[in-house]
Amino acid sequence: MTMHMKILTLLIAVLAVAACLGGGGDSEIQSSLEGGNIDMTKNPIAVIVTNKGEFRFELFEKRAPATVENFIRLAESGFYNGLKFHRYEPGFVIQGGDPRGDGTGGSDKNIPLEVSPELTHVKGALGMARSQDPNSASSQFYVTLEPSHFLDGNYAVFGQVTEGMDVASSLRAGDQMESVTIIR
Repeated sequence: MTMHMKILTLLIAVLAVAACLGGGGDSEIQSSLEGGNIDMTKNPIAVIVTNKGEFRFELFEKRAPATVENFIRLAESGFYNGLKFHRYEPGFVIQGGDPRGDGTGGSDKNIPLEVSPELTHVKGALGMARSQDPNSASSQFYVTLEPSHFLDGNYAVFGQVTEGMDVASSLRAGDQMESVTIIR
């Protein structure tokens, strides 16, 4: 294959991926692709409507099945509706999902740590918060505001922001999740 054909083939592949993602020019999606977290299969999408707008993330059902099942169960039961984000660390994370609102609460069920080496803490990664016990994750989740690879292997990544990273980045402690819905 000539050099021109190789370049043309690469360009077509890049454009095909961009078309699948619905625009391709979105820098947050591009950074996610570069980070390796976007799974090009059809996965459930979570939609979080907050007092500052809406953001969406893809849930990696095949790579983190127990974690995704737990999150979907809680979302579909209405557990997250009305909860506040209780933690904001500039340049690091926004965290919510605690019914007590202070970082000490959870749901009625703990899940085991579920780490997939392919899922890393790139900007916009969705992860499960936990205590010192690796198997203590329950309902609290976080979104990384910047790459945070020091968390890799120690916390479960189970999703990736695909739309609305600007909304997620604008959230602060005290902002509210009005609703969390799942699109299958």
